[in-house]
Amino acid sequence: MLRRLVENGHNIAVFHRGQTETELPLVIQHIYGEREALSTFVADFKKFAPDVVLDIIPYTEQDALTLIDTFRGMAKRVVAISSMDVYAAYGRFRRSEAGEPEQTPFDEDAPLRRNLYPYREYAQSSDDLVYNYDKILVERIVINDSKLPGTILRLPKVYGFGDNQHRTFEYVKRMDDRRPAILLEERKAQWRWTRGYMENVAAAIVLALTKEQAANRIYNVGEADALTEAEWVRSIGRAAGWDGEVVAAPRDILPKHLTENYDYRHNLAANTSRIREELGYAEPISREEALKQTVAWERDNPPRNIDAEKFDYAAEEAALMGLEGKGS
Repeated sequence: MLRRLVENGHNIAVFHRGQTETELPLVIQHIYGEREALSTFVADFKKFAPDVVLDIIPYTEQDALTLIDTFRGMAKRVVAISSMDVYAAYGRFRRSEAGEPEQTPFDEDAPLRRNLYPYREYAQSSDDLVYNYDKILVERIVINDSKLPGTILRLPKVYGFGDNQHRTFEYVKRMDDRRPAILLEERKAQWRWTRGYMENVAAAIVLALTKEQAANRIYNVGEADALTEAEWVRSIGRAAGWDGEVVAAPRDILPKHLTENYDYRHNLAANTSRIREELGYAEPISREEALKQTVAWERDNPPRNIDAEKFDYAAEEAALMGLEGKGS
């Protein structure tokens, strides 16, 4: 993303802690500091005089307030990265609130979660980041300031190189271990979630930064079609050279490590036509090529700690045999 902006003639300054080793173009300026101390760097920011400010990690309401207070009267616009976890469908999917499935794909005007702080249950204390995390509150601050226009990008489930959550690893490992079949819970096999390859998502962010018409707009970002989980696994399989099959099974047959407490009636499939029509967005890299690059990266960069219990192949074999017996 940064290289693309530099290549297009934009002057870039990056505010960061300096703790991550990344090769960036030499023309990029660096301002070192902690996010919590953002407002103390006003003089440095004014010296650079930004037209547009991109906030990659506004997690809390306070993050958004500090962002706006710091750059109001200085920048012409801010762009904030949000998430599709703001939607009501996500809350229902996680069983944190009740409701019938939304009609999908849903657009940017679809209902949002009623319950705030979706991950607070995982916080060890009120000091944990997840305790006050909520992109809904971030969006309210960024999009409603009368003196500093804002743009919101609701990102999908992002995959690709550098993915520290290794979202495709569980499948790639099974494929490389030559598993003849990959088991999915029946409802999960038909469930849809909008995804986006890292470089394609970066291209969308560049458009939002450089197009003035993006001011005061909210955009869903992601692939035009949301594959079912079964289709997604098969697509990874083609990229990995795997010739096995995807098997959908009842929940009561599956081993515990393959069951999750989600309500798969609620698809998380988003309509991404707004950013395509208004900003001219199109993926520069095809899904086929994106998955080839993703598989290669996962193979070269496996997680440091692999939970063996999540790859209990003996239990999976027993489930497959039980499924065969049930069908006979």
